[in-house]
Amino acid sequence: MKIVLATSNKHKVQEINDIVAGLGIEFILPPEGFDPVENGETFEANSRIKALAAWEISKNWSLADDSGLCIKALGGKPGIHSARYAETPQKRIERVLNEMQGIKERDAEFVCAMTLVNPEGKVVFSCKGICEGSITEKPAGVNGFGYDPIFLVKGDKRTMAELSEEEKNQISHRSRALNQIVDYMKHNL
Repeated sequence: MKIVLATSNKHKVQEINDIVAGLGIEFILPPEGFDPVENGETFEANSRIKALAAWEISKNWSLADDSGLCIKALGGKPGIHSARYAETPQKRIERVLNEMQGIKERDAEFVCAMTLVNPEGKVVFSCKGICEGSITEKPAGVNGFGYDPIFLVKGDKRTMAELSEEEKNQISHRSRALNQIVDYMKHNL
């Protein structure tokens, strides 16, 4: 079964396909012209906007996620603006570390909201996955992407970027949400 993944991020498609390997599901990029306006005020709202936009141009099963880093001491920032917090991934990390200077309370969580739309254009399931952790003083690790080098996984002494892909795919916010989607599909399709 092919499902349109509402993203232009090939790394995200690969990560999700790795998580569902062997389940008979393949996620593919949306057709040309996919460019939704993410103007929701929550991860859930943006996920829904993207899923329906992917369905609109594909008329196929569509799945969207909206995810980001929420830092308690920063009032939840960067939150839904995680991907646009600065011009490049490196500058986003630098901005967070600058804003966290001198702050002892470093709790954070990665959040991922997912929305599944059927071929008739109906939202059939939505969910949220969370991975708890904290923000490090400096980046560590070379795996992953985004804020992974500064996110210390709760219960581990390593950042998300120090984990192998397999380890990350077991505990990440995205895998936790995706597992709920897969469970829904197994029981309802």
